[in-house]
Amino acid sequence: MIVSGEFTVTAPREAVFETIRDPKTFISLVEGVQDLKEIDPTHYTAVFETKIAYLKFRFNVSVEVTKLEVGEIGARIEGTPLGIVGRLTAVATTTLTETAGETKIAYSVDAALAGKLGSMGQPVLRSKAKELEKQFATRLRARVAPAAAE
Repeated sequence: MIVSGEFTVTAPREAVFETIRDPKTFISLVEGVQDLKEIDPTHYTAVFETKIAYLKFRFNVSVEVTKLEVGEIGARIEGTPLGIVGRLTAVATTTLTETAGETKIAYSVDAALAGKLGSMGQPVLRSKAKELEKQFATRLRARVAPAAAE
């Protein structure tokens, strides 16, 4: 399942990149991420908790940052849900393009879901992904817009 989207932030690309690339700041932008632990500068573990439809899921996730450049960020994510059988694997790519004082953030996530989560269906999962995108964009704008105005 591929989920993609884009949104803009009124801030320079460098400011957006510096905000997103900092792991502690990044997790404050993503609803449900907690207990972030840095293994090394490109490997992290965390717990991700979310509610999809009427079910609550909690995952142990590991993240490998595969690319970290001002214009592009890449990551490989693997997760195991707690309490149920299943698996989540994903490859995420995010590009940052600056035009006229704004930064366009375009992302694509190629995810494979197995077990109970995979049986929920793509429309439900896409809807949740769009909800997470809106929350992330709102939080990112609030974080970088004041800094960009100074």
